[in-house]
Amino acid sequence: MTSLFDLTGQTAIITGSSRGIGKAIAHRMAEAGATVIISSRKQDACDAAADEINSAVGRSAALSFAANIAAKDALQALVDFTVERCGQVDHLVCNAASNPYFGPMGGIADEQFLKILQNNVISNHWLIQMCAPAMVERGQGSITVVSSIGGLKASTVIGAYNISKAADLQLVRNLAAEFGPAGVRVNAICPGLIKTDFARALWDNPDILKQATAGSALKRIGMPDEIAGMAVFLASPAGAFTTGQAMVIDGGATIV
Repeated sequence: MTSLFDLTGQTAIITGSSRGIGKAIAHRMAEAGATVIISSRKQDACDAAADEINSAVGRSAALSFAANIAAKDALQALVDFTVERCGQVDHLVCNAASNPYFGPMGGIADEQFLKILQNNVISNHWLIQMCAPAMVERGQGSITVVSSIGGLKASTVIGAYNISKAADLQLVRNLAAEFGPAGVRVNAICPGLIKTDFARALWDNPDILKQATAGSALKRIGMPDEIAGMAVFLASPAGAFTTGQAMVIDGGATIV
């Protein structure tokens, strides 16, 4: 079974990976043998996450490079750094996202809506444009976008975020169709409510947390590491026949 999930000798860029779901994904991919590039906005946070992963896996598995996902030149610098240090990008995990507004859509400011669309959709598009051509030329590679169950349902408080995550799902389907003939796979992971700093507004309030988990089958919040295994699967030989899919990991929140 180990060979099914082996990423030895391969390189993965994971955005938003200095904490939360992104760091958990980077840690598990490193455990599977990959070299992982830790990236978020602050270099010190990236360095700390890389050091933590390297210490845990007992080798120099993680490199760090800070990049603002809203800046196209910063993303290109991230890709260039990876290629220079590691030779190529085998796997791209677009995990970083923003949600600067909590409330009904009638109250969202233009700049808040634009930031959500920029960071959650356009930045993913940019990174994929930068990484995919070499994958297509080699005839192998994987791209994983961390979307959300928000892309599958409505919300009265994070509606704009959900719109962006629904757009990510369509981006995945379109690109899976485009890149599939060349052997490059594109998938999405749709987490439910996970205990991260990013989702704090949805779990830090006991009333909101109770409401959010009451309708799920497992009746609890998820943890970042419970998402990471799917990212390893999608990048590994075990996921070689999986593309264009939205993999829901939500404790049963969307089935009830």
